[in-house]
Amino acid sequence: MRDFVGRTAFVTGAASGIGFALARAFAAEGMNVMLADIEAAALERAIAQLAAFAPQVRATAYDVADFASVSHAAAAAAEAFGPVHILCNNAGVAGGSGIEAISPETWRWVVDVNLMGVVHGVAAFLPAMRAAGQGGHIVNTASMAGLQANIGFSPYVATKYAVVGLSEGLAKDLAPEGIGVSVVCPGFVRTAIADSARNRQGRYGPAVRPTPGSAGALLAQHMAENASAGLDPDAVAAQVLAAIRANDLYVFTHPAMRDEVDARFAAIDAAFRRAER
Repeated sequence: MRDFVGRTAFVTGAASGIGFALARAFAAEGMNVMLADIEAAALERAIAQLAAFAPQVRATAYDVADFASVSHAAAAAAEAFGPVHILCNNAGVAGGSGIEAISPETWRWVVDVNLMGVVHGVAAFLPAMRAAGQGGHIVNTASMAGLQANIGFSPYVATKYAVVGLSEGLAKDLAPEGIGVSVVCPGFVRTAIADSARNRQGRYGPAVRPTPGSAGALLAQHMAENASAGLDPDAVAAQVLAAIRANDLYVFTHPAMRDEVDARFAAIDAAFRRAER
């Protein structure tokens, strides 16, 4: 997809960070944009910022972990703008601690948001995208953690690996219909993901703050410090728009992290070589 003017984008996690940067970039291209987020107050602020130069933006409350909420938002987008041409499944949370300290409720929360949120988005929006017969593009936000694992973030890593695999499969499924797929694998970006617990719904139990000085607390501090010094979300958005236009599957924003991926695949290659003996 090269021509964005007059087309429609739907972006989740759009009140801040990468999601807001994507929404702003799409609006600047002359697209209709529906912003979706679970944080109502932040969503209102985001819309107010964009409305100053982009009257073709709308907002909807959205819980990616709840398929009924996602379906309602898809209907609202269709009513406001017609078919959605670009779907950005961007909302995500982090859940990090020592593996024995991660509760089943935290696992469910991270899986429901990071993985099922993408599944729900595809299930709710893809049928209409196909029916419109105008092509389209799906953007799924994964992470470099979807290609190489880090200590202490098992739920996050597991879900991001899953999003990469899901995106690779979708790309093959949808290519004959002119629907592209991109999976975004950033390193640290200047977002509020380190404070994901602010959006943890009650059905997953209370957020448990790590004990000061514990391994979990040190992990949280490390993540917050790296995110605050991370890449500008606008730079990520610019790469995503370029990837949509080029129909690129993979979007990497931190080339310095290539060595870590190379090391993983070198280990895989070595294992295959051992199997050949």
